[in-house]
Amino acid sequence: MSRTLEEVQATIQIAKLKENDLQNTIHCLTFGESVSSGDYFLMELDDTLCKHIEAGNSLVIRGDQDERAVLCSEDKTYDLKIADTSNLLLLVPGCLTPDQLTTDNQASSQLVHAQIWGFSNSYWELRKRHPKLKKLKKLLMENPYEGPVISGQEDVTDGKYTMGDLLERIQASVEELEAQLQTIHACEVNGYWRLLDFDYEMKLLGHITQLVDSESWSFSKVPLSVSLEELGRLEPQEMIEHSLNCYGRRYTDNDEVFFALNEDMVCRATAQMLLQNAVKFNLAEFQEVWQQSVPEGMGTRLDQLKSLALVDRSSKPETISLLRVEDLPEDTLERFTHLFTMREKWTEEDITPYIQDLCGEKQTSGALLTKYARLSTQNGIKVFNSRRPVAT
Repeated sequence: MSRTLEEVQATIQIAKLKENDLQNTIHCLTFGESVSSGDYFLMELDDTLCKHIEAGNSLVIRGDQDERAVLCSEDKTYDLKIADTSNLLLLVPGCLTPDQLTTDNQASSQLVHAQIWGFSNSYWELRKRHPKLKKLKKLLMENPYEGPVISGQEDVTDGKYTMGDLLERIQASVEELEAQLQTIHACEVNGYWRLLDFDYEMKLLGHITQLVDSESWSFSKVPLSVSLEELGRLEPQEMIEHSLNCYGRRYTDNDEVFFALNEDMVCRATAQMLLQNAVKFNLAEFQEVWQQSVPEGMGTRLDQLKSLALVDRSSKPETISLLRVEDLPEDTLERFTHLFTMREKWTEEDITPYIQDLCGEKQTSGALLTKYARLSTQNGIKVFNSRRPVAT
């Protein structure tokens, strides 16, 4: 039964409150006939996400059944965590907050009746996080693209994923997913996103660099039209253009499209090709073979291999081995545990490429090292050790 204004004013007097200190508009709340705490879930949004919703955009919850759900906008990913509150949260449609009330100087109070539709003692709290993208490469490796299907062979669709399929499986926003697809050199073939088999990717790159050499072109000015015409006899033209996009920068000169090949990326890919079949490589021998393997006119440097290969200068002779950052755990603590299992002591120069991707927008690798590693000095050199005993 709804209260009258007189009953409300009497309650205010019993509570020893001064009516002049209160808003003129008084809300009288009553519960609906069928109200349950399970009918509604509350979520706390920051100003950016509120404006995102108010603009008519959507937020999507993603995650497989064995994963914790995340919330995604078009360009960011958030962890969903339940936060409990000691105060009961009431859902009251039409209820006005103090800043929404008019500030007129009416002499008497007015009573507004509002009905409670739901209640809860918890809400979803959002925390921005790095997208979980390691799973993307694992899915695409189920059926890597090794070139066009030979006539007479069946085109198998198992292990192939459309963008819609990937968005259902990968805990990342659309923009983050698209950026990662570009980073790992994936391409869309017949509506499915495919990851090129590495040998096939190197085959395409080899065709391009050999053409550049035979035509005596500059690596900074590789014409697209001629490349497609000459190499289209060997591989699909879209694959040739895809390789140029992966390893070069597209630009236009006098209405003609050219590519400037990226020396560091070509050298890095060549190094990966040499290292992937060896556990460890004598460093001096590797550098010699590496330089001989890249196109003439390009120069190799060890700093081109950050987050791809690890040099061990403590061994005699010095060695180098393949260690790709994308193969390491995504979780920060698991990443550090894995790294310190591999090597007891790390210099900042060696470990930074393998933790840089874990840093937030306002976090540096140094701050991350301070939190998860212990600084010490060895032979006058600063090194980092694990903060906890490493399992052997």
